[in-house]
Amino acid sequence: MIFFEESRDMKFVFASYVYTKEYNSPEAWIDRINIYTGILEALAKNNLVISIEQINYDGEYNKDGVQYAFKRFSKTGLKLPFKLHRFIKSQKPDVVVIQSLHFPLQVIQLRLLLGRKIKIIIQNHAEKPFTGLKKHAQKLADKCVDAYLFASHDMGAEWVEKGNMASVNKIHEVMEVSSVFTPMEKTIAQQKTNAHGKPVFLWVGRLNDNKDPITVVKAFLKYAATKPTAHLHMIYHTDELLPQIQTILNTSAQKDAITLVGKVPHSELQYWFNSADIIIAGSYYEGSGTAVCEAMSCGCTPLVTDIFSFRMITDNGRCGLLFEAGNETALLAALQQTEEINIKEKQKISLAYFRKNLSFEAIAGKIVDIARLL
Repeated sequence: MIFFEESRDMKFVFASYVYTKEYNSPEAWIDRINIYTGILEALAKNNLVISIEQINYDGEYNKDGVQYAFKRFSKTGLKLPFKLHRFIKSQKPDVVVIQSLHFPLQVIQLRLLLGRKIKIIIQNHAEKPFTGLKKHAQKLADKCVDAYLFASHDMGAEWVEKGNMASVNKIHEVMEVSSVFTPMEKTIAQQKTNAHGKPVFLWVGRLNDNKDPITVVKAFLKYAATKPTAHLHMIYHTDELLPQIQTILNTSAQKDAITLVGKVPHSELQYWFNSADIIIAGSYYEGSGTAVCEAMSCGCTPLVTDIFSFRMITDNGRCGLLFEAGNETALLAALQQTEEINIKEKQKISLAYFRKNLSFEAIAGKIVDIARLL
């Protein structure tokens, strides 16, 4: 059993119902999820924090004040998680934070075991509301939950509108992840990346329909026809739409305005974000927007779609520019507008907003405030 000798404000237990068998090392796993664990570490400065992780490893691990309990449960053990729930209860937490809204039956079981005194918070990770019988399960689970964390309050409101939750009163706007990156001198970063352009634009994501790189590429090629010094670098770790993009580039007179960088290690993205002036995102939907958040942590200006999560990340566009998803003309107009705004000033605003609202410390502070209200 995990226990602490020192006295802290509250005791939090974080858990999920997902097993990731590919990992068998605590160090490797924690490094893999470091855009999330920074929240736990910030919380642990003034609170007791236990995080239950399910990989191919059993044991306890301590890092930066956080106690990690590594457990291995079968699929049946996660559908009927008696052992997991008994372990959670044995820790005598004040608050339990469950990852994902897609496990309503497990949450109901957890509430039945814990009783009403211990508070249950659920963190949304881009899940959409269930329909059919599963929707009824979510409605029942809603009665067991004290608070929900969404990257955008409007995203949570959709669940209420569709009837999966009873009220918006439980919904709180809290980013799900943050960034381990920090600003550095652009010249140093560009020595590493060889990124070029005036300005330097960057796109990071999967080459899939939701991220909509096609619209980004088409609009940028039109923009480059009137702004030949501008350059877009595209980093991607899946390549579903790569053939279509290559076809578009090969038939364009401005094809040299875009560099298809491909896949790079996550740790090297810090150099890319610090090399760029503007980060572009064309997503139709995001649970939060990790790449944009990471870019802003390096002072990069966001030029992103006008969707719920990006509105929150950009302070309703105050940090950068918003455009309608899938609208090539709107993106072209936004690209042209970048010539009229003070990019350096926007970069300062982006960095300041990140530190106040999107950093690990800011997220942890919001979670503590919510827990105290409960």
